[in-house]
Amino acid sequence: MIQPRKGWVPIDWRELWEFRELLYFLVWRDVKVRYKQTVLGIAWAVLQPLLTMLIFTVIFGRFAKIPSDGLPYAVFVYAGLLPWAFFYSSVTQGGQSLINQQHLLTKVYLPRLFVPSASVGGALLDLAISFGVYAAILACYGVAPGWGLIFLPVLVLLTVLAALGLSFLLAALTVSYRDFRYVVPFMMQILMYLSPVVYSVTLIPKRYQWLAAFNPMTGIIDGFRAAILGAPANPVTLGVSTAATFMLFGIGLFYFRSVERRFADIA
Repeated sequence: MIQPRKGWVPIDWRELWEFRELLYFLVWRDVKVRYKQTVLGIAWAVLQPLLTMLIFTVIFGRFAKIPSDGLPYAVFVYAGLLPWAFFYSSVTQGGQSLINQQHLLTKVYLPRLFVPSASVGGALLDLAISFGVYAAILACYGVAPGWGLIFLPVLVLLTVLAALGLSFLLAALTVSYRDFRYVVPFMMQILMYLSPVVYSVTLIPKRYQWLAAFNPMTGIIDGFRAAILGAPANPVTLGVSTAATFMLFGIGLFYFRSVERRFADIA
């Protein structure tokens, strides 16, 4: 008698490689669906972070006068919005990807990890466009990036891993517990203010910075500012956030694979 395996199911890397073209198709479909029947289309990838930057600059930069490490606040906050906007979009879309695409779970076979991964892959296009917009903003303010740009690919990779880990975890939880459809947006709003998007890590008391860095986005956002703007890097914060990122990725992957066999039955 054939019975499903219990607990952790090892990842079949060979299968993932064989289905790699399907992942590309799912990513491209995710991009097209996101902007389908919108008047501005992919221009929203430019407008959303740009308008957010303007609002934050007025509220937190001009009215609240939050310190920005001696940089123009618009330049400072956009550096934080780059990884955060990608992370937010990836997790909110990826966390609900399985229940939004139930037909893929019940009618065809594919590596289920590809479903939330496609949402993260689609958000990478928005991130690339945002980098282009940021280059124009830096030019307008006369701010030249530092040599730390060489570390930017590593920081982007860390952001992708953090987004994948949380997306895997939330996607699997949302299939079983539909309440998470309402929890995720609320949770992400709280997480934004726990991350140094509108403020600098230096505003957190030094003895608590390592604790704040257990939120992976704390060290990642601080690292983005250090790499692009030459702000002082905090190796302790980045180190703790890097460890937290790999831990989050491992937990998300483990939980997803351990409950994956039930998706088709409960989706």
